Amino acid sequence: MLLERAVEREYRPLMLAELQRKVKAVAQATQTTEPACPRCGKTMGRKDTRPVSWLARFGRLSAPVSRFFCKACHVQCRPLLDLLGVEPGRISGSLARLLALMAAVAPYSLAVRLAWLLLGVDVNAMSVWRAAQRLGQAAADYSEDLSAYHADSRSQAIVNPDAPQTVVLSVDGCALGMQVRTRRRRRTEGEKLPPLPALPDGHFREVKTGVLLLPDERVETSPGRHSRVRRFLVSCLGDADAIFHRLYAQLRELGWMGADTTGVIVGDGAEWIWNRATWFIRRCEILDLWHALEHAWSFARLRYGDGSAQADRWVHQIAEDLRAGKVEDVIARLKRLHPKTAELRESLAGLIRYYTENAGRMQYDEYLRLGYGIGSGAVERLTNR
Repeated sequence: MLLERAVEREYRPLMLAELQRKVKAVAQATQTTEPACPRCGKTMGRKDTRPVSWLARFGRLSAPVSRFFCKACHVQCRPLLDLLGVEPGRISGSLARLLALMAAVAPYSLAVRLAWLLLGVDVNAMSVWRAAQRLGQAAADYSEDLSAYHADSRSQAIVNPDAPQTVVLSVDGCALGMQVRTRRRRRTEGEKLPPLPALPDGHFREVKTGVLLLPDERVETSPGRHSRVRRFLVSCLGDADAIFHRLYAQLRELGWMGADTTGVIVGDGAEWIWNRATWFIRRCEILDLWHALEHAWSFARLRYGDGSAQADRWVHQIAEDLRAGKVEDVIARLKRLHPKTAELRESLAGLIRYYTENAGRMQYDEYLRLGYGIGSGAVERLTNR
């Protein structure tokens, strides 16, 4: 490690000089011609040329950047910066992606240390935060534009004759607390900031998350256990319509939606999921098994007591029957029970009603045979993150 770092430090100035030479060559080739205005198409005039610098992987780069202006449209641009994908005084795109990746798996302060240890780049936590925020906003803007494009009837349809027969969509939602502050909190002389105040009502936003995957793309990681090869995450701060619009747009962009493609929607029983599952003409709705068992657990704890071994055996038997596709037998067995207290009778009635309303979504033996999966754990883990 020490030898590698020593070699990197020795040759870093040379790599920076070579990169600076290439940037200078691109600048000279790019700024000799005046660009056309993106609005009116007329040639834009050169307004000024100023030196601009930005931080790259091997150090700080600089170049004279010309700014062009259209008098008719009042539009200005800097073609060199657009070509290089950088902004004045900021971090280059390649370095920003690496910093954002570190920020996704570690706290900002630790990401700073990782950037120094792995990349040899000296940045602060605020720079890592800005990189993560800007790339996250760019990804959100792209997802929103993609959804709007595919929702527009004038957009060209993506026809894929090799579209998969089945696509699995797992959807979930949660409420995210938003801290609203008029001023940024700052430390002075190393003082410890007090905890953030409790969130008042009305400062929560709905976060909707969906996961797309193909049931055919799975491998057996251990006897009886399978894992998906790849999955695609779609998330947004918005209502139920927004997440389904984005899921549908992502499916079309991937080429996973064909005339004969069946959409398998896995949900926790929320009505907003089933109400929008009808967007898919060919569909299969699956109630998450673990949420189905949560309702059974609620009744078992009331009947046998919290932590009772008898309650555990009772729920275990229901789970085995449901996995075997015997939901009708489970409902019939529940109807034969005669609880003594009003609380137990109310809980049992709710359990029977829940299973009866979702019986068509609880054919778990068939789902397992087809490889669809019977749980929404993947999307719930991502939602909690």
